[in-house]
Amino acid sequence: MQAVLTGDIISSQSGNDWQQELIRVLNIYGSEPKEWELFRGDSFQLELQAEQALAAAIHIKAAIKTFSKLDVRIAIGLGDKNYNASKVTQSNGSAFVHSGTAFDTIKKNTLVLQSDQAEFDTTINLMLNLATLTMDLWPPVTAAIIKTQLEHPQLNQTELSELLGKAQSAISKALNRAGYAEITRLIQYYTETLKKY
Repeated sequence: MQAVLTGDIISSQSGNDWQQELIRVLNIYGSEPKEWELFRGDSFQLELQAEQALAAAIHIKAAIKTFSKLDVRIAIGLGDKNYNASKVTQSNGSAFVHSGTAFDTIKKNTLVLQSDQAEFDTTINLMLNLATLTMDLWPPVTAAIIKTQLEHPQLNQTELSELLGKAQSAISKALNRAGYAEITRLIQYYTETLKKY
């Protein structure tokens, strides 16, 4: 099963420093233009394995939230790929269709998912709605800590504090406030439930 993330930057006109950071994160998950592309100035599409999709979406969100006033809307589409083009935006399949449809109906939510499994979608989208109540409010400093922890999951809080040059107590408080443990459990639930389909 494939996943396609379609997203755009909220308040992108506040400057374009975010673009290099977004490119850096997208490069972790694939190469341009086969797996990811930027288009229309502030929109992007990323294709990757379905198991990675939610973690990648949260990673992108954390990276963009390191810039004050910015946020990102992301629609995750799960399904197949039946046309493989040299550019991700020209490839096709149900994963691409679901991602586009979900993005068109995103409204006030910042993270939504659509697949062929209605029951799975209902449950995950309820969880994502609750998770984004916290994630949408991450201040830049907290987002930077979350982003770094997602990029270095093997680091404990002491090692993370050394890497970021912050007190370990500050790291611990930020991760707790940001709901990092709960977000990790959400990603775990998503990947485990996905195996059933």
